[in-house]
Amino acid sequence: MKKNADHFQRIGLIGNADKSACAASVRAAARLLQRAGRKIICDAATARLAKLKCEIRSNAAELACESDLLLVFGGDGTMLRTARQIAGSRTPLLGVNIGGLGFLTAVASDKLADALKRLWHGEFNFESRALIEVTGVCRGRKVHAIALNDIVISRGAVSRLIALDVSVNGEPITRYRSDGLIVSSPTGSTAYSLAAGGAIVLPTAEVFALTPICPHALSNRSIILPLSATIRVKTINSVPTTFLNADGQMVGELDAGDEVTIRRSKSTVRLVRLANSSFLEAMRRKLHWRGTYF
Repeated sequence: MKKNADHFQRIGLIGNADKSACAASVRAAARLLQRAGRKIICDAATARLAKLKCEIRSNAAELACESDLLLVFGGDGTMLRTARQIAGSRTPLLGVNIGGLGFLTAVASDKLADALKRLWHGEFNFESRALIEVTGVCRGRKVHAIALNDIVISRGAVSRLIALDVSVNGEPITRYRSDGLIVSSPTGSTAYSLAAGGAIVLPTAEVFALTPICPHALSNRSIILPLSATIRVKTINSVPTTFLNADGQMVGELDAGDEVTIRRSKSTVRLVRLANSSFLEAMRRKLHWRGTYF
């Protein structure tokens, strides 16, 4: 483990330029890293945000290629965006939370100094997270997108149910009549899927969660499927407008008869977790679970 810690010599910094609070945290991190004798690299937006003079790369993918570790400042949205941009890279991410709930960010901004000390002493683990992908046709246009959290098919502003035919490995499941459908990765179980009534699963579990959004049939419940499954979703009606999103980012609009396929991506991302921290501990703390536990 110590050998891995010594490997962290070139540290990339990525901040959420829309959060002014990130600037102070990035500058504080830069000072700590310089004192530790580490080399700092930033993307252009982060350098401008924090007014840093350092090596600059144009985007996260280039930054990952030349860094041993990426520190990502912001919230889960910043982590999701960075994960998609560096998909397939072996460069690990350590998320620094700037406000909000932050399930993906491992360190609170005011605890960064202690976290870095633990990092230099090798008190950490790597955690591989699966990415999922969607391919298909949206209004005659081929689409492809990668997500760390979820792929969501949902209605627009019109308050009417949409109909979706869903099959797994070629076998029909049902026709959902609902506000939409969430196909969640294990990492994404604590995101939109949780809010829609889906199960919480460990992020290292090899599963999908299919969670209908406000289904018309009360018997429709979240379904847990193996991550090796191939999920196909076909849009039945053209009204109301049906949208396809990946990690909250618009991929396209679906017409009646359009079909998309969702499966595990060949790419993964690596997160850094400090020793003695765990997913269940984070759940107890962030969701304010109460009761007796050992």
